[in-house]
Amino acid sequence: MAKNGKLARFKVQRRLGTELPGLGKAGALERRPYPPGENGNKRRKYSDFALRLEEKQKIRVHYGLREKQLRRFIRDSKRGSAVNWVNKLIGRLELRLDNVVFRLGYATSIRAARQLVGHGHINVDGKRVDLGGYVLAQGAKVSLTEKAKQNQIVLQATKSPRLEMPDFLRKDSEAGVEVGVVQAVPRTEHVPFQFDSGLFTEYYAARKA
Repeated sequence: MAKNGKLARFKVQRRLGTELPGLGKAGALERRPYPPGENGNKRRKYSDFALRLEEKQKIRVHYGLREKQLRRFIRDSKRGSAVNWVNKLIGRLELRLDNVVFRLGYATSIRAARQLVGHGHINVDGKRVDLGGYVLAQGAKVSLTEKAKQNQIVLQATKSPRLEMPDFLRKDSEAGVEVGVVQAVPRTEHVPFQFDSGLFTEYYAARKA
């Protein structure tokens, strides 16, 4: 990880006041638990809009999405019924292949997991998938290729996982191969950081996603 990239990821977490596990290494708020900048350690006054915006930014930054990508996920989540669309959204984001690889403990960040996927190191139901944004279905099985087991990203992650594996996933062994299984559709409670779904909903209430 480049030093400047690491500092940028720490700064965005300090600005949002929340550690976002998807960005990798912990400790962004340990030394300076206030926003970056010369006036960052002074008390900040938040408008209602700023509070709602921060919840949106947490989701976008943690999952590594561009604004257009997030809006597309929101539109898909609202399709058919707008009831509980945030739960549907989180279900889709948590079931992106890059995120599942991360949550299974095969990478220390979503970005690193996306790199594994993009380089062809991940199988889904026995077939190679190289799209990090591929959304898995319940029952899908994710495994590492043989070559991936010696990849430095995987070796580092399995030695020191960033997060505990969530309960919507489990690991099985099939013919001596470790397989991660999607055993349930995740909901807002599975977001791995402090997240106010009400503020997030309010942000988009007056906007067309």
